[in-house]
Amino acid sequence: MKEFLSYLESEIDKLRETHTLKLEVPLESAQDHHVLVNGRRVIMLTSNNYLGLANHERVRNAAIKAIEQWGVGMGSVRFICGTQLLHKQLEETISRFYETEDTILYASCWNANEACFATLTTAGDALVSDELNHASIIDGTRLAKARRYIYRHNDLADLDAKLAHARAEGARFVLVITDGVFSMEGELAPLPEIVAACEKHDAVLVVDDSHATGLLGKRGRGTAEELGVWGRVPIHTGTLGKAMGSAMGGYVTGPGVAIETLRQRSRPYLFSNSLAPAVVGAAIEAFMMVLEDNSRTQAVQANARYFRARMADAGFRIPHGMHPIVPVIVGDTALALAMAKDLLAEGVYVSGFGFPVVHQGQARLRAQISAAHTAQDLDAAVAAFVKVARRHSVLST
Repeated sequence: MKEFLSYLESEIDKLRETHTLKLEVPLESAQDHHVLVNGRRVIMLTSNNYLGLANHERVRNAAIKAIEQWGVGMGSVRFICGTQLLHKQLEETISRFYETEDTILYASCWNANEACFATLTTAGDALVSDELNHASIIDGTRLAKARRYIYRHNDLADLDAKLAHARAEGARFVLVITDGVFSMEGELAPLPEIVAACEKHDAVLVVDDSHATGLLGKRGRGTAEELGVWGRVPIHTGTLGKAMGSAMGGYVTGPGVAIETLRQRSRPYLFSNSLAPAVVGAAIEAFMMVLEDNSRTQAVQANARYFRARMADAGFRIPHGMHPIVPVIVGDTALALAMAKDLLAEGVYVSGFGFPVVHQGQARLRAQISAAHTAQDLDAAVAAFVKVARRHSVLST
């Protein structure tokens, strides 16, 4: 035991020595576009709270009402005594949102991805996955007995080759899996071309739209709507922990028979407690707000365009795109973390990321824009970025 703990301590010491040790910063307020940190009010620029609903009055009140009517927790899994009418209502609401036949809830989208691929495929099938998919997709495909094929990131020729290879090796069914939006870049998957490849090879497409639901597309329906292939993606996985209330929970939505198979066989569903009523009530309200009114969807898109333009004009290296995830590339991991620390001191809370989360030399500060941000917020954030970047010689004076 002593030797084991000493080894772990040496590994942590290496992170400290390279200034790459991740530190948690406790918030002293509710999650919002402004938060309190160490007694100071700062601009929140590192949250997945894209629609500003995490502390919205309607969402808070829905959570409170759910607790008052349905209690704090379920104390059970769904198929024993962990299903309330509230859970069914949320599943029906998500199905209405996506215009799908049915939906199943999970404790997280991580669990949803674990469940989807391992349950819907067997050893005679194939899973074809983008190399930069989220870690939950990577781990989910590893749990499956199906043969895995990894195609180069957004490389449509390689995707076609992998699909052909899977068919040539006798795969019974083929599932293609991609993030709708890749979270480190704010980059959209080329869904029209991926859909066409799946139709060509008779493959089933699964899209994890966690960073798109509620904030992309005219109605907030996500990447498929944004890119003009709405209705041609048969299965979506997603989260309740980002734009849609920002609490926790995930889901799979799609054909009824696929969802029923997950209800009957998926281990994360059968052996995990049901989502708490407060989370479910809040998520229902968040989905209803987007179904009723697309103004928040339009606001976050407008804010993203504004911030991207201001940062590019200031001379920062911003990859081309339109998503509210705005990567500010600085190259070195220690530099990214140091700048994040200095930005917090300047009143802007933004996170730095480096290897192994992103490739060597591609360390960045990842800004995330909310519908709740004002132009004044974004202008102040840009000014802070410029000040800190000049201090670290990222921008010339």
